[in-house]
Amino acid sequence: MKKNILILATAALIVSSCGFGTMGTTTGSQSTNTVATAGGALGSILTSVLGLDKMTQANLVGTWTYSQPGCAFTSENLLAKAGGEVAAAEIKSKLQPTFQKVGISSSNTQVTFKQDGTFTAKIAGKSWSGTYTYDESTSKITMTGLLLNINCYAKRNTNGIALLFEASKLLTMLQTMSALSGGGNSTLGTISEISKNYDGLRVGFDMK
Repeated sequence: MKKNILILATAALIVSSCGFGTMGTTTGSQSTNTVATAGGALGSILTSVLGLDKMTQANLVGTWTYSQPGCAFTSENLLAKAGGEVAAAEIKSKLQPTFQKVGISSSNTQVTFKQDGTFTAKIAGKSWSGTYTYDESTSKITMTGLLLNINCYAKRNTNGIALLFEASKLLTMLQTMSALSGGGNSTLGTISEISKNYDGLRVGFDMK
């Protein structure tokens, strides 16, 4: 009897370790979602790597309001090399006081993407408008207006989207839109330092 119980327990352990059970067997994106739900690891990667969870232009349309600094890496390898989610959280923490110095807050920073290919925006209270195009294959947004032309990348978040820039492009936008003066040099230093320390990093805004 004891021998039979041991055999049954061993068999159950083998079946469990192979991934069979209440979750069932799935393929494709459904399988990926199951793994993410079970372990959380893939779900974390999706929030910090560009292009893993692509957005359509229909997903982009709407009004998005700044909630906190955002960042992502251009590949899973670069995220892992940087230190994963811990590094991503630290980068956001370093960006927070920089954005506050510039005057970026949820009350004065938002973007509206319209179906007709136009956009309106406020960055630190400064108005900006123009036209945009969105490349779904690369998640790249090209925004063209009177004040400046700039590219950024859209990424889906759990409760909204992120608009992310190369560090130099973000600096250009902040300087133009916020007319940086006394705090400009420190802002330049912070963002430049972060970009030099991490390869393949994109920084910007988490929006909801």
